[in-house]
Amino acid sequence: MVGLVGAGNDHKKESNLDYVIKNTSNENLSLKRFLLKHQISQRTLSRIRRREILLMMNGQLVDLKAKAVSNAEVKLIFPPENNSKLVADFAPIEVLYEDSNWLIVNKPAGLASVPGPTNQTTTLVNRIKGYMIKQNMIDRIPHIITRLDRFTSGLVLVAKHHLAQSMIETQVEEHAMDKRYLAIVNGLVEPISGLIDLPIKRVVGQPQRIIAANGQSAQTEYWVRQANQAASLVEAKLYTGRNHQIRLHFSALGYPLLGDQLYGGNTTLITRQALHAWRLRFLDPFSKQQLEVTAPLPLDLQQLLSSLKLSFAQL
Repeated sequence: MVGLVGAGNDHKKESNLDYVIKNTSNENLSLKRFLLKHQISQRTLSRIRRREILLMMNGQLVDLKAKAVSNAEVKLIFPPENNSKLVADFAPIEVLYEDSNWLIVNKPAGLASVPGPTNQTTTLVNRIKGYMIKQNMIDRIPHIITRLDRFTSGLVLVAKHHLAQSMIETQVEEHAMDKRYLAIVNGLVEPISGLIDLPIKRVVGQPQRIIAANGQSAQTEYWVRQANQAASLVEAKLYTGRNHQIRLHFSALGYPLLGDQLYGGNTTLITRQALHAWRLRFLDPFSKQQLEVTAPLPLDLQQLLSSLKLSFAQL
């Protein structure tokens, strides 16, 4: 399901290579400050300084010290993106939403999000590059914005080019995206809603994270949607994005996710953590509209709910 809310803007994307911002104000700003105000990241400004990205105003090549004159058209010209070392995998992907800037896909459980030491060729990123090639896209480097663990299913937001990645960075850093997950946990969760505020720390040389006073701040809000004595279907909202956050937080409360062997979950009915990235809502920096997408619950989690005599209704 996709929903759009909001109004227009003063930006336009001419192609995969050019981006124009109309200066509609009378502020006397340098182009550096003007671009920062329009959500262009420091990383992109560095590339402009190195002339990897060209900066023009009213058709003339300029630098970041120039003034953004009133009613000017400021244009960024991006080179095509490709990485010959990134192998394309032409296995299919499930696309839930797509426009010229964003790709939102439904990742199956068991598929790694990005290449790593043991798998450089068959991850979600490899599949998206294959999709980009099949679609004859100019830019062919997928920028993963919301990464998932290998055995977590659901929504993954991908920026289709460097500019989109640059403009969403502030929302990522400020945890401004509304990310909702569905988890099936052991036992009857009480209270039926709450905020888990427990710091998370990495253990050197270990895959597990731990709760520790000197860890990184981590907050998870949750609501029990269906429950019995055996298990609970929980909706969770992340306010931070720590690795294994939902899995560790519920385990710490005594309600480990079913199938999550790493954090003490029962693996009798399912052998992967019962966690699904269900809904994503964020402000599209290009359209200035709220974009909301949901991913259907996968078959294995539907079957798990059925075996537990629980059901999932559209929330």
